[in-house]
Amino acid sequence: MSNLYPSLEDFNVDKLQKAQLNAMAQAQSASAGASAIGASRDISPSLYPSLTDFMGLDMTETHTALVQSHGNDLIPAVGSGWQTSSNVVAPVTGSDLGIVRAEIKQGIQPLMLCKDAKGHIGLCVQSVDKGIFVSFVSRDSPAAMGGLRFGDQILGINNESVAGWSTEKTMKFLSNADGSKITLMKRDRPFERTITMNKDSTGYAGFEFRNGKVLNIAKDSSAARNGMLIEHNIVEINGQNVVGLKDKEIIEVIDKLPRTVTVTVLPSVIYEQIKKKLGSSLLKLMDHSAPPIA
Repeated sequence: MSNLYPSLEDFNVDKLQKAQLNAMAQAQSASAGASAIGASRDISPSLYPSLTDFMGLDMTETHTALVQSHGNDLIPAVGSGWQTSSNVVAPVTGSDLGIVRAEIKQGIQPLMLCKDAKGHIGLCVQSVDKGIFVSFVSRDSPAAMGGLRFGDQILGINNESVAGWSTEKTMKFLSNADGSKITLMKRDRPFERTITMNKDSTGYAGFEFRNGKVLNIAKDSSAARNGMLIEHNIVEINGQNVVGLKDKEIIEVIDKLPRTVTVTVLPSVIYEQIKKKLGSSLLKLMDHSAPPIA
């Protein structure tokens, strides 16, 4: 099985580290003599660029140590080649919690919910392409505590398939359901995808947005290298829902993060369909907490 990398920077740094290690091994094992070994050592630094200035990232030992001291050892030291049991190699991003929180899991998951004291679930849905999708989750609601997120697809409610149901039929069914036990079958955010990128030494990841919609991508930036696209709306930052937040609030969320940023995006045409019936007053009640680590 081939290795997986959270970002293109991880792939390139890992490739660079392996090349440097191979060059060192070849130099040390050479049997030609001291002069040949010395020449090999003189050549190897020029064959491979330095890790201290890679793709605009500050990879110096001092900066890495600072990130480690403030990031709970999320960023391994350069050259460590951190790797998980699932073949994910991440010498730059390390075991970043944002990647874990933003993960879109495959498969179908059952959820058990109960209505609150007021008889509410804290959930709104929207019909899109004959499917039912979560459009709103109220903070501190049973839906939020159950782990539902914007863009999740609901496949069934209390053993009833909701394929082809309208928004109104689904909301009425939920309203009339027994509040002591509601069983949902859901699929994680099928229209969404995550993009992990790394800020450069100035703190810039390389994309610009307005009203949450990506409009511009800087050439040769981490955002460009890792596949950010325009005409997509930002849904989450490191797993934290930002739907309904103002642009300056989203920027504040990004600025507070360390080097690695994982952005969840949704094609704008789908985003507008899911969100179209949500008023500004309802968006203010949206759950914007970071999901717990399972």
